[in-house]
Amino acid sequence: MISFIVNGKPRNVDAAPDTPLLWILRDNLGLTGTKYGCGMGQCGACTVHLNGAPVRACMTPVSAVAGQKITTIEGAQSKAVKALQDAWVKLDVPQCGYCQSGQIMSAAALLARNPHPTDADIDAALDGNLCRCATYQRIRAAVHQAARTMRG
Repeated sequence: MISFIVNGKPRNVDAAPDTPLLWILRDNLGLTGTKYGCGMGQCGACTVHLNGAPVRACMTPVSAVAGQKITTIEGAQSKAVKALQDAWVKLDVPQCGYCQSGQIMSAAALLARNPHPTDADIDAALDGNLCRCATYQRIRAAVHQAARTMRG
């Protein structure tokens, strides 16, 4: 049995220690906002927060999160996430939407540590979060908009 906290709730799962966290979240816990994209940690669709830091759930074995705090897009309630979601809507960022939860989770981690990100900061923080629809300019604009909103 592996125990950890997901979105503020204690969880116990009976799974092989090398099972990717992504499958535990989606299949065992029904949290399908975290997406499967590539399965190799290269696309970012499966990004979640592990103790506040973005990680790729497809490459993180469930044994590595024992006793840790996981936040998925369903449980993300920070001021940064709210500002990002509002900016995403206002600027019509998503097209297909598949990458958006991973993009928002990575951007929220950036804004938590840097309230004044430059284009280079945003590009570095979201590097590896692929968007099949290539809405990168709108994503960057939305992160800037969210940062302005958070600063007041």
